[in-house]
Amino acid sequence: MKKKIISLGFILVLLFSLSSCESKDLEKNDGERLRVGVTINPLKDFAEAIGGDKVEVFSIIPDGSDAHSFDPKPKDLKDLINTDMFLYNGLGMEEWIDSVLGTIEGKDIKIVETSKNIDAMNISEEDDHSHEDMDEESSEEHNHGGKDPHVWLSLIDAIKQAENIKDAFVEVDPDNKNYYEDNFEKLKKEFTDLNSEYVNKFNTLTNKDFVTGHAAFGYLCRDFGLTQKSIADVFGEGELTPKNLEALINYSKTNNVKTIFSEATASEKEAETLAKEVGAKVVKIYSLETKEDNMSYLEGMKYNLETIYSNLSN
Repeated sequence: MKKKIISLGFILVLLFSLSSCESKDLEKNDGERLRVGVTINPLKDFAEAIGGDKVEVFSIIPDGSDAHSFDPKPKDLKDLINTDMFLYNGLGMEEWIDSVLGTIEGKDIKIVETSKNIDAMNISEEDDHSHEDMDEESSEEHNHGGKDPHVWLSLIDAIKQAENIKDAFVEVDPDNKNYYEDNFEKLKKEFTDLNSEYVNKFNTLTNKDFVTGHAAFGYLCRDFGLTQKSIADVFGEGELTPKNLEALINYSKTNNVKTIFSEATASEKEAETLAKEVGAKVVKIYSLETKEDNMSYLEGMKYNLETIYSNLSN
């Protein structure tokens, strides 16, 4: 009899435990923060600004790593499986994304391609670097689908990415809809005000020739009426061959280019070579896909815009 009582007690405890676990799963986000995994750093900043204390955000790409060539490890996939939401840029930015999506699709995870519904630029529209000797096959690979993925370098398109994130938060956590929408409106105002400030500033310039090591700034140049020329293409591919160097030297001299802009994460060697040939200086700017010099996305955009404006206005 005693054994039966003990067995019955054990069963009751086990059933209670299972019931508690089931209840916890069903109420996964009731009073808990949404766990959000992201790829590039701008998405982390947007998600944290909109989600505030309702979210816990982490990036699977370590600071300082190249988002194009990042190779997800089993631990990264395990971390993502335990999330409520996964945010990625899209447009070929994360060349490895299919392997990740194949792992997490079908799980109870909201997947958000943040560049969705953005009018992305064709690489052929603005990939103006001197790789005239590329053969047809390498050119096709080089286009990676033909779209420039660096949409966050447009403050206007960054607002659209942030709105896609906000909409996803509201869908998954409708009880906090007003909270997410209020935070989004604050972020939108900051981005809109900064964009308006520099539209006015760049409109005063006569020199709008923007020469850089990596053609990552096509959206920024589009928004502020600049002409981008580069050593490497949108995806950081290509090198400064004698033929390319000659073309960039001629362009820079013809247009009186005094500044060559170089990404903080890229080698300055090629930019310095070009600068030396045309009597220009090399100035650092940021692509912002990873966290650099401990700057937020907004701080990085302010730095980029003021640095580009002040150097082109001299």
